[in-house]
Amino acid sequence: MSDTAVTDEATLDRFAEFPTTGEGNQRVMFVPRERLLDVSELLRADGYWMCVDLCGVDYLLNPDRPLPGGVTGERFEVVVCLIDHRHHRRLRLRVQVPEDDPTIPSLMSIWPSVDFPEREVWDFFGIHPEGHLGVDRILMPDSWEGHPLRKDFEVGDIPVQFKEA
Repeated sequence: MSDTAVTDEATLDRFAEFPTTGEGNQRVMFVPRERLLDVSELLRADGYWMCVDLCGVDYLLNPDRPLPGGVTGERFEVVVCLIDHRHHRRLRLRVQVPEDDPTIPSLMSIWPSVDFPEREVWDFFGIHPEGHLGVDRILMPDSWEGHPLRKDFEVGDIPVQFKEA
């Protein structure tokens, strides 16, 4: 068994309580919002995992999407994309975010690289990263009302105006 296989299994065993899909070096773990910081801190402590992206998704028009057992779909989802260059593997953390409380804990203290992605998720979807020190508009004008990537509006109803345009 290769070093990669041993390390992958050790990571998965540590988080066996969370539904996980995928195989090999491409895994997706469904992490409850209240455990996102704990899981992220443990992965960061390994010394190999780095966050390469964080994005939001609005499932307003697809509430019955397929999810693994034990995961209750919410309107919003935040996806944290991690990569481990040493062991050549990727891990996505998918976090369900309810419409009536669109917040997640900020991961800035663990991976400072999520500064702008967390701000974009707030700007476009209205999902607030609690604990982030600089949440403000990043691409939309400061006067913009609402969050343009939410699926609340008919296509074409919102004229797009970016900052400095």
